[in-house]
Amino acid sequence: MNQIVVYAGAGLTVMWGIAHLFPTQSVVKGFGEISVDNRRIITMEWIVEGVALILLGVIVAAVTAIDPASPVSRAVYVLVALGLLALAVVSLFTGFKVRFLPFRLCPLIFTLSALLILGGSLS
Repeated sequence: MNQIVVYAGAGLTVMWGIAHLFPTQSVVKGFGEISVDNRRIITMEWIVEGVALILLGVIVAAVTAIDPASPVSRAVYVLVALGLLALAVVSLFTGFKVRFLPFRLCPLIFTLSALLILGGSLS
């Protein structure tokens, strides 16, 4: 197992999650005049994605620090990687079509994170 590669995948996931939290207000403003409910929904969803990414990365880092070779850790690596790949597919068909560069980076970052986590756990 190459723990450095696993930690890199976890770190990239955490960093991208944090990167989601900072621009939340400007992203919501970018939608222009929308209802208060829609503003709240977009804000909630933007924050939820950031927090979820942070949590996924932290879980991978935690199981790696505790016992990277355990069956539970291996299951976490596979499940988190599958979750990130699912997010990559969703992002590819949605956010990737937006002209704003960070949206277009999501599928690449999610896929790279998943590959680092899986690749590091299998090597």
